[in-house]
Amino acid sequence: MNTTVEALLTKEDFQNRTDLPKWLLKEYQTFHNTVTDKTFPCYFGMSGELKGELRYAYVTQEDWSNLPKAVSSFLELFNDPKHKRHGLFVFVEPFETEGTLDEYRKQFWDLLQYMHDVDNTEWPKEAPRDPDHYLWDFTFNGEPIFVFGNTPAYKQRKTRDLGNAMVLGFQPRRIFEGLKGTERGGVMSREKVRARVEAWDHLPTHPDISHFGDPTHNEWKQFFIGDDSEPIQGKCPFTHKEMKA
Repeated sequence: MNTTVEALLTKEDFQNRTDLPKWLLKEYQTFHNTVTDKTFPCYFGMSGELKGELRYAYVTQEDWSNLPKAVSSFLELFNDPKHKRHGLFVFVEPFETEGTLDEYRKQFWDLLQYMHDVDNTEWPKEAPRDPDHYLWDFTFNGEPIFVFGNTPAYKQRKTRDLGNAMVLGFQPRRIFEGLKGTERGGVMSREKVRARVEAWDHLPTHPDISHFGDPTHNEWKQFFIGDDSEPIQGKCPFTHKEMKA
């Protein structure tokens, strides 16, 4: 186990600490420059980064053990009302050479599977276990979380390219309270962000993008979209472990 990794990092840590890996410092700077660009589509990400409200973590290619610890720590932090609009971004040490989108997609789902396999909290009984169910969601420590992957392999959908590292974004579902798919605030926010994404990417909104609870939608497909405008085919790579007796 890598005992030098601390679960959560703040914006100040990147400015003040001298023990962080050089690759991480470089990737964070790229992330910062990207999401604070005045034309960046996500208002919440831009505002959170500028205000120092986001949290960060990292894993190496050899050691993923910090991932569940970081998400657990973030969920504890999120229970404080003043952190309700915060997000967690986890940097994955870059491959030696840039991978394909499929290679990053595989590692993305392997990382979520790893989290699930070490999770000691039972999957909520009311939560579907079949990813093809329209109400399925990824759950960790009993908390439903929206997770989305960003990688350098996105050449057209540039909003999903945040540097040379794959970056996983974690947003507890509670972050969207008042902004749900059918609520007025959610509809308005979603339309504004999607218009800005289309302007940034020069592509229409990906067909797998929708809102949670849409009966025609599979949430897992939104976690790691394609670099085109074709719906994702096939089964979800995620597999539920056996229920405890």
